[in-house]
Amino acid sequence: MPDFLHITDSRGVRRIALNRPQVHNAFDDGLIAELTMALEHAGKDAAVRAVVLTGEGASFSAGADLNWMRGMVGASEAENRDDSLRLASLMRTLQYLPKPTIARVNGAAYGGGVGLVACCDIAIGVDTARFGLTEVKLGLVPAVISPYVIHAIGLRQARRLFLTGELFDAATALQIGLLHQCVPADQLDATVHATTAQLAKAGPVAQAEAKQLALRMAGADETHAAALDRENAALIARLRVSAEGQEGLGAFLSKRAPAWCVQD
Repeated sequence: MPDFLHITDSRGVRRIALNRPQVHNAFDDGLIAELTMALEHAGKDAAVRAVVLTGEGASFSAGADLNWMRGMVGASEAENRDDSLRLASLMRTLQYLPKPTIARVNGAAYGGGVGLVACCDIAIGVDTARFGLTEVKLGLVPAVISPYVIHAIGLRQARRLFLTGELFDAATALQIGLLHQCVPADQLDATVHATTAQLAKAGPVAQAEAKQLALRMAGADETHAAALDRENAALIARLRVSAEGQEGLGAFLSKRAPAWCVQD
């Protein structure tokens, strides 16, 4: 079985690195399953005080894997829904993990990669990172990650980025709240270490309760998350098999402009 993750422990900090650098740490079924399991184990491990999520190589995560997307083009609506529910389970597991989580954003994050950043409690990124929620360019929407992204950056910013599908830089990510800190690459590890050291000074039970308190007060408690995931998975499944979704995915995979695209 491929090793989709690189996991290390040091002084109560579990570092989980997405380990598909050859495809910019893009998601496929194997990575989603392994990462979900790794997060669940970290959440139950009393020796783990904090989790740092990052990527090996130059990117944090490019979102959906190209071959995975190719396989979903011919899948049924039910198969697409089940596929989306697995990704939703991953995001929900990270969002509600009973440990402090830090996104160490070492490079580009697109689509589901942005979702992972948004689900972490703290996000620290390099100043050269690029971000994007480009789903509309494929005739799709960022349905599964939408609750987490909206809570991270606010409705006003989400509406703009969901609609335009534009790429944005780390300075913009910092401005809109996707990142908490933006630092040069040679300061990334020191900044993450300083944050984990600060987290180590707090009581772990209190931290878990504080996290749930914040989410509950913001109306983002886990009670309704599963139902929302089902609705969003059904939405993206419907769009993937629609005429526009099929055209968008087909155009992307064929490296051509979709039929609706108006050229300047």
